[in-house]
Amino acid sequence: MSLEALNERVKTDLSYINFGASDWIQPRTHEDGHVYDTVIIGGGQSGLGIAFGLLRERISNILVIDENPEGYEGPWDTYARMITLRTPKHLTSIDLGIPSLTFRAWWEAQAGVEGWEKLDKIPRGDWMDYLRWYRRILNLPVINDTKLQLIEPLSEGLHCLHVSKNGKLEKLLARKVILATGIQGGGEWHVPSFISESLPKSLYSHTSESIDFTKLKGKKLAILGGGASAFDNANHALSKGAGEVHVFVRRKELPRVNPIRQMEVSGMIEHYSAFSDAEKYAGMAHFFKLNQPPTNDIFERASSWSGFHLHLGAPWLLVEEDQSSAVVTTPQGKTKFDFLIISTGLITDPALRPELKMVEKHITRWKDRYTAPEDIANQLIDAHPYLSNGFAFTSKDKAGEALLYGLFAFNYSALISCGLSASALSGMRCGIPRIVSAVADELFLDDRKQKLQDFLSYDVEEFVGEWPKKESAATLN
Repeated sequence: MSLEALNERVKTDLSYINFGASDWIQPRTHEDGHVYDTVIIGGGQSGLGIAFGLLRERISNILVIDENPEGYEGPWDTYARMITLRTPKHLTSIDLGIPSLTFRAWWEAQAGVEGWEKLDKIPRGDWMDYLRWYRRILNLPVINDTKLQLIEPLSEGLHCLHVSKNGKLEKLLARKVILATGIQGGGEWHVPSFISESLPKSLYSHTSESIDFTKLKGKKLAILGGGASAFDNANHALSKGAGEVHVFVRRKELPRVNPIRQMEVSGMIEHYSAFSDAEKYAGMAHFFKLNQPPTNDIFERASSWSGFHLHLGAPWLLVEEDQSSAVVTTPQGKTKFDFLIISTGLITDPALRPELKMVEKHITRWKDRYTAPEDIANQLIDAHPYLSNGFAFTSKDKAGEALLYGLFAFNYSALISCGLSASALSGMRCGIPRIVSAVADELFLDDRKQKLQDFLSYDVEEFVGEWPKKESAATLN
């Protein structure tokens, strides 16, 4: 099958499920402009999948905005430096059960069934190309180069979104707002203060930042962190000509167990929301403790370079500048480097998000709802927002209920409340239908009085039969 043939198959499959049928929502009007039923912040894989889900529910008055240029939404063609995705190739995600929309269908349309069988893991660039095709074939309503600056709650259950579009400030009105803002959307990337306060920015970058590796050719680099991203960046730097790359890991051994693999087959991703708060906290405390190991392939790629060095049991105790170099102190001593790459992940906290500054003080955190046993208590977990099972923010006080109503977080901040359903590709097939259902329910219930009244007053006659039957002229003759 060619890609053109697949495109036609997608159209046929969508017609079979009556995709594109008329909306059931009564449009809202406002003196300040058009009111969207839902605005999705983020045009990456989450935002695109949610948009498709809402359209399937006959909710078409929606908009997706993304701050990046078209085709560069998400990390795949920006700061991600892995060779392949870490997710097993057979897991489905944003296709939402439509076989012709799966990555496998897209891949086989170009490489054939044999090509799929030969594929080990999904190449990063091909996944981005698939997302571009997905957006195009579904004709999803996405506008690019548009960055959300602030969410301003209005009366009547509306939100005014202050956005910067191509450098100009504009406003959008929405009944529901979904933050589909990915890994960094719940807080910020983390650089330890002992690094940021000791070195000029010219001597270090976080892995989430754009790095010109051509300027690091022949240089001696240090990477802080033992997760998959650290080894992705080590391999990438060495492939671009770095002289030496030293990876420093606090642990005495690299993690070997990937908890996500167990979650994918145990039902924990699908049914995580059925856990009690205590069970959710215990599960995620264990998840944070284990962390994720590097994939075997990326470890082998990185470690095969002659310039690769791994230092275990080597936390950074001190970082200093010395004649335009960075000196790193570990329990094993001091070493001078030309540049540092920081792979220390992120911190989740709504207070770190500028778009939420008008409402974040009302947002319930996990620390407000649950006190964990001392042996597993974790401040990083406690700072996460406490969301509903439908990914809605909840208020810790009466004053915030109306302000937060209609705001949803489908990003990494949902990890503790909703599991991996918004935080990993393998969870999206479960999470997207859940948030779509939650948003649709709210939109329906907002108009419950009118909906019920319309039902009670409905009197369009459909049945036209009569009894006793009138005798026809033919019968009388």
